[in-house]
Amino acid sequence: MQKKAKKYFDNKYINPLTIVIMVGMVICLIYINNTRKSLDNIVYMDINHGRVTIKMYPSVAPIHVMRIKQLVRANFYKGIAFHRVIPGFMAQTGDPTATGSGGTGLKIPAEFSMVKYTRGTVGMARTSDPNSGDSQFFITYNDKSSFLNNKYTVWGQVIDGMKWIDKIKPGEPPEYPDRIIQMKMASDEYMEKFTLSKSKKEPKNEDLSSD
Repeated sequence: MQKKAKKYFDNKYINPLTIVIMVGMVICLIYINNTRKSLDNIVYMDINHGRVTIKMYPSVAPIHVMRIKQLVRANFYKGIAFHRVIPGFMAQTGDPTATGSGGTGLKIPAEFSMVKYTRGTVGMARTSDPNSGDSQFFITYNDKSSFLNNKYTVWGQVIDGMKWIDKIKPGEPPEYPDRIIQMKMASDEYMEKFTLSKSKKEPKNEDLSSD
């Protein structure tokens, strides 16, 4: 039996080192995939003060989360101003016209829930029509916004960088509003960095052609 096993591993196509490498590759791919999945519902919002990290709630507001992901990946929010900022209440953005009435023109239905508004809660802005959510959203500054509960769809929560939201200039609109530099899905940024890191490690082929 041992001789057969040795003969098998001595085969020029399969040897112990090859198996170790293959197992390592599988483990690496599983790790990368699991990491990407864990970041699927994290979105980064870079503003001039710093990076804000938002955890999305797909189980609470799946339609809203899907819409935000689509807009983020379409680079919709790049350069958009915080057009309505009320100290002690909230900072609102997502309107390309900065008038408070702009958006994509595609409305989505309300997804009200039992999730309460607290400091850093991210909600979808709307008109008097509950089913008029579009691209605009707001972030609340404190825990005194209970009047919004079950009236404005909650789709996320700031988990890092709330101190940068606190620095956004107030006004309706501010004379010189702060703007979103970019928004990016964390999973997309992770894969971009992984791909870039991998490409740097790969040896470049030398041009051996002769004239």
